[in-house]
Amino acid sequence: MKEKILVVEDEWIIANDIKDSLADMGYRVTAIASSGEDALAKVEEEPPDLVLMDIVLKGEMTGIATAQAIRARRDIPVIFLTAYDNQYMVDQAKKIDSSGYLLKPFKDRELHIAIDMALHKKQQSGS
Repeated sequence: MKEKILVVEDEWIIANDIKDSLADMGYRVTAIASSGEDALAKVEEEPPDLVLMDIVLKGEMTGIATAQAIRARRDIPVIFLTAYDNQYMVDQAKKIDSSGYLLKPFKDRELHIAIDMALHKKQQSGS
């Protein structure tokens, strides 16, 4: 079974690059969401096994707020993808028990390992 991943990224070119990389790794992208509100709707339409979330999104909701809302509704691991490496952002990601934090630009291998670890952790927890 291919694990299902939701990509939340407001830069279309980056989102499509991630989608292509995930397909090459054997994952199935359920959707690409460009805003927090769109991501919440996509999670309800087809719940993914994992969410890749940009921290800074266009629209009303940040990636952190969106991840909090997703985690409040469903036990879905969230890996943050961001160009921001300041301690405040890292601390915010830790508060919601995120499953990972990757700095852009990242290599496909780094992404694959982060996803593999997050899905393994979820499986081990019995969720």
